[in-house]
Amino acid sequence: MTGTTVRAMVFSGPGGPLVEEELRLAELREDLVRVRLRASGVCGSDLHVVDGDWTAPQPLVLGHEGAGVVEEVGPGVKDVDPGDRVVLSWFAPCRRCTNCARGRAWLCQNTTSLEHTLPDGTTAFLSLDGESVPAFLGLGTFAEETIVPESAALVIPQGVPFPVAALIGCAVTTGVGAVVNTARVRSGESSVVLGCGGVGLAALLGLSLVGAQPVIAVDLSDERLALARELGATHALRGDDPDLGDHVLSITGGGADHAFEAIGNPVTIGMSPGLVCRGGQAVIVGMPAEGVTVSFDPFDLADAGKRILGCNYGSSVPSVDFPKISRLYQSGLLPLDRLIGRTTTLDATDGALDDLRRAAGLRTVIEHGSGT
Repeated sequence: MTGTTVRAMVFSGPGGPLVEEELRLAELREDLVRVRLRASGVCGSDLHVVDGDWTAPQPLVLGHEGAGVVEEVGPGVKDVDPGDRVVLSWFAPCRRCTNCARGRAWLCQNTTSLEHTLPDGTTAFLSLDGESVPAFLGLGTFAEETIVPESAALVIPQGVPFPVAALIGCAVTTGVGAVVNTARVRSGESSVVLGCGGVGLAALLGLSLVGAQPVIAVDLSDERLALARELGATHALRGDDPDLGDHVLSITGGGADHAFEAIGNPVTIGMSPGLVCRGGQAVIVGMPAEGVTVSFDPFDLADAGKRILGCNYGSSVPSVDFPKISRLYQSGLLPLDRLIGRTTTLDATDGALDDLRRAAGLRTVIEHGSGT
């Protein structure tokens, strides 16, 4: 053990509040990195765990969208140093398997992130009596500090504020990557984005970046639709409009080239292929609850040559895409500050999750310390 104790927000069962606990950090060894968190986004994936949509171990330190400063590194670490500002990747690649070698880190075959452990199968946190406490997706950013593998800590420039950097760790990379990497949208192609939460708004920024036209934003929140227009949407439609599909077909002249489902709702996933044109593609970005099934019209897919694409983490390679997105933010081409609704404190995480549950406002970010 390092002897370092930290405050953390711990999930102990579906439906209940997170519990603030004092935990001990695991021993720093080999290629592990100790990071003091400075900001953590509150994401829909955290909510899926709290609401029981996804199976997860208990207890579990939640949080997977984080940024901070490297405090200490293990003897085998080569790419980061104490004092570096880093964004954390919730899908830490092994950098050795076939998919990693092919440049598809988001499909790494050996990552232990989905088991919520470090690469050797141990956990980043321990209870004060020595029991293992897993970290959500191997990160556990709802804590003052955490231990992560080196491949999960990506250095970013000094000029990127920590709240923005935290969102690059998940929502931004997922949304922008869905446009740029997964769908490969080209200038002048039409798109519709279903859901204007953190990922959907990031997708809108990606569409603006590549010059998509027209761009239709769909949501149930007038506040989010107003921001969607400011971020590049040419049209904003209410998701509860009974004529939504007809409006999309009319605006695009027969269907969009690309439809991005950024909610994870079976209804909007099911309607996505019907919103694209012949030869168009529906990209499933939002993560549904476990066990959800959706019906499609296979004749329409085959006859119209449509495609349905799954998108994991924006088909991104963190070591490439995190720095790239950071540079685009610094240049002004990706105004990521606009995605942040408010900031809060670690002990107010339950309130931030409730805001997310009610789709109230924009993305809430936990700030663990002062400054940028």
